[in-house]
Amino acid sequence: MKLLYLDCQSGISGDMTLSALIDLGADINYIRKQLEELPIDPFTLSVKQVDKRGISSKLLDLQFDEIPFKEHSHSQEHDHTHEHTHNHGHDHTHEHAHNHGHDHTHEHTHNHEHGHTHEHKHSHQHDHTHSHVHSHTHDEHHHHSHRKASTILDMIKNSKLPIRVKDRSLAVFQAIAEAEGKVHGMDPNEVHFHEVGAMDSIIDIIGVCLALESLNVSKVMASPVPTGHGKIMIAHGLYPIPAPATAELLKGVPLADFHVQGELTTPTGAGFLKALASEYTHMPPFAIENIGYGAGKKDFEHPNVLRAILFNNIENNDREKIVVLECQLDDSTGEALGYVMEKILEQGALDVYFTPVSMKKSRPGILITILTKEEKASVLEEVLLRETSTFGVRRSEWSRRILTREFKTIETIYGKIVVKIGSLEGKVIKVSPEYEDVKQAALQSNMPLVDIYLAAQEAAKVQL
Repeated sequence: MKLLYLDCQSGISGDMTLSALIDLGADINYIRKQLEELPIDPFTLSVKQVDKRGISSKLLDLQFDEIPFKEHSHSQEHDHTHEHTHNHGHDHTHEHAHNHGHDHTHEHTHNHEHGHTHEHKHSHQHDHTHSHVHSHTHDEHHHHSHRKASTILDMIKNSKLPIRVKDRSLAVFQAIAEAEGKVHGMDPNEVHFHEVGAMDSIIDIIGVCLALESLNVSKVMASPVPTGHGKIMIAHGLYPIPAPATAELLKGVPLADFHVQGELTTPTGAGFLKALASEYTHMPPFAIENIGYGAGKKDFEHPNVLRAILFNNIENNDREKIVVLECQLDDSTGEALGYVMEKILEQGALDVYFTPVSMKKSRPGILITILTKEEKASVLEEVLLRETSTFGVRRSEWSRRILTREFKTIETIYGKIVVKIGSLEGKVIKVSPEYEDVKQAALQSNMPLVDIYLAAQEAAKVQL
C-alpha cells in the first residue's frame, strides 16, 4: 500500500498539488494522454524547475490556445468559484483600467448606458487569459468559461477515466459544489463554476487524481493547513481570507497557526483535503520513499511550496471508521425505494441496502441501511427524511477492516478491463472485474456477461 502525505506548510492549491505529484514521480505523459481524451479545449501541460527561497521545486505551466491561463486564474489568490445571474435587455459598454502589480490588484470602472433595470448578480473579477508578467490590453485576453456542476460531473461519469480516478475527481468536484451551493443558497448541481469550472481547474483536479493513480496511491493524509489572513477581492466583493467556499470546505480540517498576509489555501486545494484526505495529522512514522515539491505562483518571505511525501509498503492495519444510518418503512413501493437508493448513491454513500423486516402488528416493512463516511452522514440523513416517510433516522459509528485496494487495467481477449485488487498483508487474495467494463465488453462482443467476467479473472491471474 502506498501512502501520500501532503505537507501543507504554505497552504495548498490546485496547481501546487499537481506539480508536487509530478515532482514526486507521477508520469506527466500518462496524465496528459488521459486528459486529452476528455471533451475539453486543446491544451499544453508541462512543468519547469524553479527556486522558491532555496527549495528547488516544480512549477506548473498550463496553456490553452497558446495563452497561459495559469499566470492569472489559478494562483493562491484566484482559484474561486462564482455563481452568475445575468438579466440583460440592453447594450452597454465596459471600460476597464487594470493595475497589474504582483499582488494582482484590479480596478474596474463601468459605464452603462440604458434606460431600464440592469440586474447583475456578480462583480467583474474576470477569468483573464493572460500572463500578468506581460503588458496587454483587456480586449486581447478577455475570456469567460461557465459550467454547471452537473455538467462537469456528467462529463467525468461518462469518460473512460480509470474507476478510481473517476471516483476521486467526482468527490472533489462534489465537495466544492456543495460548499458553493451552501454559500450561495442554491442546489449544488445548479452551481455555475467560474474559475474552478474553467478548463485549467478541471485539468488540475482530474490531473491530480490521475497523478495519484500513476503513483498507485491508496491512501492520502495531510498536515494541518494554514489559510493566510487579510482580504481578497472575489466576484462578490472584498472578502476576508479564507474565502467563504474555502472556509466551508475546511470544516473538520485542522488549521495551522501560521500568520501570513495573503491567501495560502484556495477552494481547489481545500477540496482536495476535504474529499481525498482520510486523516489530518503530523507526518507518520514510516520510511520515506520519495519527496516532491510543487511551487505556488506567489512569492512570500517563506518557501511557497507544497511538499508531497510518498511512503511505500505501509500495511493497512488500521480499522476504518464509518457511520451507519438506518430507518424502516412499511408504506413504500418498490419504485419509490429504487429512486431513494439512486439518490443515496448519488450523494456519495459507501453502500446502501434494503432488508425485509416484520414491523408492529406484523406489518411487512423494509429496513434501509446506509454505510457512509462521517462527512456525508448529515446529507444522507436529510435524504432519508425528505425522500421517505420515516420520522427519524438512527445513527451509529462502526469500524471495519478492509483489504488494501488498488485498480489495474488488464488485457483480455475481449479488450481492456479494469479490475479491483484486494490484498491482505501484501498478498493478493481477491480480484474483481469492474462491472461497467465487463458490460461494455459483453455488448461489443455479443458474448455472455459471465464469460467476460471469468475471462477477466483468468487474465488477471496471469498478468498480476
